[in-house]
Amino acid sequence: MTKTGDAIVLSAAPKQSEAHPASLAQVVEEVKARLGELWLPHIYCDRILTIRTRSHQLHVTAKKADVEIQHTLLGVELKIGQHRMSCPDLATARYLAVFARAGCTDVAVPYDISRISRLADELESSWHRMLLLIEHVAGRREQAFRSRLRNLLIADARGEIMQAGAGTIIPQFNQNTKQRRA
Repeated sequence: MTKTGDAIVLSAAPKQSEAHPASLAQVVEEVKARLGELWLPHIYCDRILTIRTRSHQLHVTAKKADVEIQHTLLGVELKIGQHRMSCPDLATARYLAVFARAGCTDVAVPYDISRISRLADELESSWHRMLLLIEHVAGRREQAFRSRLRNLLIADARGEIMQAGAGTIIPQFNQNTKQRRA
């Protein structure tokens, strides 16, 4: 309502897209669509599961366990809640930390260690892009809506990753050992 001179003019009600864009499920789908190929499960299925991997179990017990990468005298450790696991290098710790934050218990880890660093970069970028999109799409909504949206997106990502599976426990090797006889 605005007052101009002696007349009082009622402003039109805000449009549906300005006040509240849509239901929570629609906002979740919008964030997934905006992420497209950068959606965490897409990277996992398209870039990781297509190469030779080994299965790795994460000790994620609590839903919101704190995930930290720690540098110790013995090397790099990934701390998930109260559980610590030794990692061979920083790239592997970064790679596993993304899945631990999502709450995944079993994931596939590339057997070729030279690929882990690049994949860790992509996974971390995807994770942070998702969090930024949540803030952008939620706009001026209350914190409770943002929390529900974040939890739903993480649960969807975790579900899709767990459904895709963690690959084999031992990677497949080419067993062709025939030698030429001269």
